[in-house]
Amino acid sequence: MIPYDPYFGYKHRYEESYAGLPVIEIAPEEQEIPDPASVAVRISSGWDDYDIEEAFDALLARVDTAKVPALVIGGWEDCYKTSSEHLVGLLADNAAWFPGLRSLFVGAISSDEAEISWIQQSDVTPLLEAFPRLERLEVRGGTGLRLRPVRHESLRMLRFETGGLPAVVVHAVGACDLPALEHLDLWFGEESYGGDATVADLAPILSGERLPALRHLGLQDSEIQDELAAAVASAPVVARLESLALSMGVLTDAGAEALLGGQPLTHLHTLDLHHHFLTDAMVARVTEALPGVEVDLSKQEEAEEDEGEIWRYVAVSE
Repeated sequence: MIPYDPYFGYKHRYEESYAGLPVIEIAPEEQEIPDPASVAVRISSGWDDYDIEEAFDALLARVDTAKVPALVIGGWEDCYKTSSEHLVGLLADNAAWFPGLRSLFVGAISSDEAEISWIQQSDVTPLLEAFPRLERLEVRGGTGLRLRPVRHESLRMLRFETGGLPAVVVHAVGACDLPALEHLDLWFGEESYGGDATVADLAPILSGERLPALRHLGLQDSEIQDELAAAVASAPVVARLESLALSMGVLTDAGAEALLGGQPLTHLHTLDLHHHFLTDAMVARVTEALPGVEVDLSKQEEAEEDEGEIWRYVAVSE
């Protein structure tokens, strides 16, 4: 579950650890890291003090980058105005310096620095092309985000955290050949922030044909969470999953009813439905129907009424 702070809201996941390693920040004035193989290295803009390129130069100068297994990229200067294109190019052009890189997070930016939908991303395909041995790619921010269909033999985890996921990205994920991918998370967000993907866009993913190793699927933070649940209820890929996340969205009793009425889910180890709009009766039904499954039904929300209109909200949008 994503860490939640009552003031800053949902923050990025990897402030202290990433890929099972402690996170160490590198800045121009910092000392060398004695054992870079044992940490995840984080770089970011120092805002008025230094820019992301200076932080990257410090990384190359002070760290044996051949040993770095994980990189966490925080904010670049004016990340709410300037896209990540230059940063992506910087990483891709210098891929030879990181032969051991296996995990990469682009946009590890908390909401006190820039709201998730303010983060200006770009085409992240060059990262997959430049790092053929990468096993984990995670990106935060959906504005300007793009992906082109590629074949990648090593990628095991792919995650897009957005307040509005472009349909072109969903199409590309479905068109990629990712034979090793085990874990896929997509945060759909709101249409008002660019989240224009539909259930139909997910058809190649839900078929599972290009994802033979998939064991976790997260279709989360969606305004159409009920429709997603209904589609998942008959999706061929579900039979091979060990965990499923339909959390953070506007799941109601209708979506849960469709889910319970579809294919069996008793083979799952975990079902994440946290941040939902289910009634108490439906919460009880879901729990009773899946006695051997670890079901997260926390953060039961209530719809709001304004001038006769019912409002439900996703967990992460702006």
